[in-house]
Amino acid sequence: MIPLFATIVSLVFFSFAGLAHTHDTAPPSKQSWGFKSLLGTFNRPALQRGFQVYKEVCSTCHSLKRVSYRNLSALGFNPDEVKALAAQHEVTDGPNDEGQMFQRKALPSDPFVNPFANDKAARAANNGSLPPDLSLIVKARGGGADYIYSLLTGYANPPHYLKAEEGQHYNPYFPGGFIGMANPLTAGQVVYSDGTTASVEQMSQDVVEFLAWAAEPELEQRKQMGVKVLLYLAFMTVIFYLTYRRIWKRIK
Repeated sequence: MIPLFATIVSLVFFSFAGLAHTHDTAPPSKQSWGFKSLLGTFNRPALQRGFQVYKEVCSTCHSLKRVSYRNLSALGFNPDEVKALAAQHEVTDGPNDEGQMFQRKALPSDPFVNPFANDKAARAANNGSLPPDLSLIVKARGGGADYIYSLLTGYANPPHYLKAEEGQHYNPYFPGGFIGMANPLTAGQVVYSDGTTASVEQMSQDVVEFLAWAAEPELEQRKQMGVKVLLYLAFMTVIFYLTYRRIWKRIK
């Protein structure tokens, strides 16, 4: 009985010791987002800065398949600027009259150009990991905008009891603690045209604002419509109540 008891105690001890060295995912840090409030809107300067961060940093690996270049007009770009931004990329079109596919400059009506020809090419360029499309990333991840912001600003050295494998990077906000994506942002990585200091926190906040817009470009119109509906319902409630009082006032 004594050896059996000792064995059970040892198993329990080592089980708890192993649990002590597992990674607990950190909860996202709460941020103040203007678009989260009842009447909230997107910050247009932040959207343009966020688009710049995506364009210069994120777009080398991550696609934005559900957004077209013409949608950038909602960020404050005029038609000529949208056309120029689209023309910086080439897309495959066709077939032409000879039945051949050909390359042409992207048009405002085209969706954002994918950085890779296909998923296999994307995996080959990223150590086997497939960079997710960012069109709906803010809605697809638990914690939404707070999670994406925390992830971008959360890279750190792993605790002494955790060891990163080759191609892995420690981030306490990522499930499991290790992520295949290296820290994408460093201070001063982009130069904002409006003079805003490009700190990691500022770039993260701006690109998250942009990605939140990409996931819900109709958010502002939806909230405006919701307010109109509530005002209409409140007005009609008063009308119906007064009508009710007038009709039934003589009946006790």
